[in-house]
Amino acid sequence: MNDEIRLQRRARLMDNKVYQSMQSLTRYMDRFYLDAVIGLIPGWGDAVALLCVVPFVYFSMCIIKSIPLTLAVLNNALRDVLLGMIPFFIGDVIDIFHRANMKNMAMIQGFIDGDDAIIKQVNRRALQSAIVLLVLLLLIALMIWLLISFGSYLYSLIASI
Repeated sequence: MNDEIRLQRRARLMDNKVYQSMQSLTRYMDRFYLDAVIGLIPGWGDAVALLCVVPFVYFSMCIIKSIPLTLAVLNNALRDVLLGMIPFFIGDVIDIFHRANMKNMAMIQGFIDGDDAIIKQVNRRALQSAIVLLVLLLLIALMIWLLISFGSYLYSLIASI
């Protein structure tokens, strides 16, 4: 009977519209490399890509109701943003290989399937994810400051010519 309940829960979660949206986002952003293409838009590309993580956060927090999973999803998303912010197209090339959405989808799928190995791994890394999230937020703020400073310097250099 327990297996039947688990299968019903799995089917219900996979039929959820948010889950379907996550699958589509994963396909377009990571498999078709739209994440890297969007990242080419200076200043806005990474912010737009970060908005694409909202369904993953919502699903992990409100539907699966797992704080460790939500922390892991945010960890992957912020790491992807930080890597994507590396200038001179280096971050965009890294985006091709990082594939944060696929990693998030695999973790969420592991929770849906009741994969004990994935669930234990995510739960074990919850504190680490919280600390990494803080560090990533600080690094993103620093990167934004550096990019603005570099842009201002270039502008003043060009304006003085």
